[in-house]
Amino acid sequence: MQQIRRLQIEDEAYFAAMDTGIEDDYIQRIFHRLVTDSNRLYGLFSDKQLVSLAGFSVYAKRYAMLGRLRTDRRYKRKNFSTEMMTYMINEAVQLPGIHWIGANTQENNYPARRVLEKSGLTPYISLHGATASDTSALTTGEEIWQPIHDLQKKKGWINQAYINNHAIFPYECYYSFPATEDLFTEENLQTWEFYENPTSTRFIITKHDQKKYDYLHVAYPWNDITRQAGLWETITYAYRKLCRRTKKPTFIWIDLTKEEAKALPANHAFELPSPWILYGKD
Repeated sequence: MQQIRRLQIEDEAYFAAMDTGIEDDYIQRIFHRLVTDSNRLYGLFSDKQLVSLAGFSVYAKRYAMLGRLRTDRRYKRKNFSTEMMTYMINEAVQLPGIHWIGANTQENNYPARRVLEKSGLTPYISLHGATASDTSALTTGEEIWQPIHDLQKKKGWINQAYINNHAIFPYECYYSFPATEDLFTEENLQTWEFYENPTSTRFIITKHDQKKYDYLHVAYPWNDITRQAGLWETITYAYRKLCRRTKKPTFIWIDLTKEEAKALPANHAFELPSPWILYGKD
């Protein structure tokens, strides 16, 4: 007998008994967080044994990001992953306020891509989550850009660069979404740091994010990252300022397309893991 249901904290032992083949799975470490607040986990049970698991998190009260797909290796090739993904999409779409559902998977994870596409999701964009702590290969001693403090000016830049263009916005490390006003609350705009170049033709956003490590998460909506005077001096300035606050391992994170990654100088210090593909369904 099979059943899919939402998991609770007391279901952690079922997950621990699964044979997923993943060593040191982060789900085990934070299981209690993934079943509370804006996070949900669902499990497919067969004869009272948890054989497949997946979940989603809600961002900005409007976006449901699917993921955490795991299947016990003893139950592979039974289409449990597709069944779980379809179930989660149906659950997420019923939540009040949700207007976008999506998922991330690495470009070379072909089984996961097939599951997402069979579930009705389509690819939006492929991005490297590029990280570094040394930007010296990209700086030339140019002047740092001017900080923007005026809230209306920040909103103007956001509308011009993201919302009006329906662009993808890097809301958090790992989590980018199609831009709508919901992502840009006044609280966010006041917390995030904005900088503008001397000719008022470019701007960047830098913000503190924390996953396994602390990151200066950089949002820059143009593809000329190696050709804008002062851009990397500004990023370096914001990064050093954040390092003084965190006083622990901290890195720069910037989401780059394949073309942007290829434009980096040969001696750059960025780690460029396999790109992640953002899938979505409006």
